Amino acid sequence: MKPKITLLLAEDEPSLGQIIKESLETRGFDVLLCENGEKAFEVYKTKNPKLLILDIMMPKKDGISLAKDIRLENAEIPIIFLTSKSQTQDVVEGFHSGGNDYIKKPFSMEELIVRINNLLKNTLLQEPHNSIKLGAYVFDFTKQTLQFKNEPSTTLTHREAHLLFHLIKNKNKVLERSLILNKLWGNDDYFSSRSMDVFITKIRKKLNQDQTIQILNVRGFGYKLIY
Repeated sequence: MKPKITLLLAEDEPSLGQIIKESLETRGFDVLLCENGEKAFEVYKTKNPKLLILDIMMPKKDGISLAKDIRLENAEIPIIFLTSKSQTQDVVEGFHSGGNDYIKKPFSMEELIVRINNLLKNTLLQEPHNSIKLGAYVFDFTKQTLQFKNEPSTTLTHREAHLLFHLIKNKNKVLERSLILNKLWGNDDYFSSRSMDVFITKIRKKLNQDQTIQILNVRGFGYKLIY
């Protein structure tokens, strides 16, 4: 049986939240329903959902603030905002905070399903499903692990896994600094750039048991993975 895809739904109106949850579950999704942004952030960090549906107006933490916090940790997860017709001005801010799509209330469930499936399809196409051979290492993107020969595997952080994946995808080519900063950090300012340098150093240390693997710093341009 195909495993269910887990979605996180943050909606503070109980009746609407329950309707959306039940409708999505009849389509084969596993839905985590939260009544406010703070609770949704806690659930996100522990349950690893594949897509987020966030109401913009919520108590304790609104959807836009929640999206900004999540984007600091995860640049890839798809985010759909739910907005009322009176919140049209929030749409632009929603996209700036990292949203991928939005849908106005009231909406049909069929429209929401189409938008969810489109985002999931695009996301899953970008992710490798098999382990990747990297010199004497095996990198499992899905599990976020790195294993050297028969030794116990090392767990990578979400950002380390995505950064290593993009380095591998661009093997023997320069991975442009500004491109990967905007993709994984959301901007290419000084502080994000220094943060990426730290992550590169961490990845180098985790790969140092195979001397044939190198991550070169191409000054002024970015990084190149050679193996």
